[in-house]
Amino acid sequence: DNPILEKFMDDKVKNFDPNDHKLFVIQLFEQNVYRFLECLKKLNLKRNLIEQELYNSSRNEELQQLLRIEKSLVYFLNSLNGNELLNLKLKRTDLLKTANSELHSDLFEDVIIDNSQALGMCNVYTNILSGTMEAYASIVSNNMNIFIHRLTVITIILMVPTLVASFYGMNLTYLPFQNFKYAFLVIIVFSIILG
Repeated sequence: DNPILEKFMDDKVKNFDPNDHKLFVIQLFEQNVYRFLECLKKLNLKRNLIEQELYNSSRNEELQQLLRIEKSLVYFLNSLNGNELLNLKLKRTDLLKTANSELHSDLFEDVIIDNSQALGMCNVYTNILSGTMEAYASIVSNNMNIFIHRLTVITIILMVPTLVASFYGMNLTYLPFQNFKYAFLVIIVFSIILG
């Protein structure tokens, strides 16, 4: 299924004349650009929604969706670049013979401009998405650093009582509080205070 050709078959393209082959080719290019613009808007809307979800929860699913959108944008970028080169070559060589008709010439110029705008939009969306991914990677890294810092502090706090308890587990004869009735309680309180 090709949605661009379906528009022609359903007579949804303005000023479509099947007998005017030049106009048909130019309108094919025009509908192609419109389809790219429509898809780019949908991708950007989806990116915004995923970004909002990502702010609220940091799941891998949202990151994977953003990566898929980034991949799609790369394909769009390559396609639009190819279309721009084709349009410029068609204009330069005047293969469609549009120079003789002002209607065809103006419409083809509009197609070239629209394709350039779609290419610009695709570049902007790609840059925004790259920036978002980099910012999120920085946030994840920062959160991990904070978490590791907390774990390190907890480890140090638990190390001190463990050190005191390990001295009393050595079966030595000259340890303080060795014969004291509440030695265990004193050692525990001392370890907690040191912690």
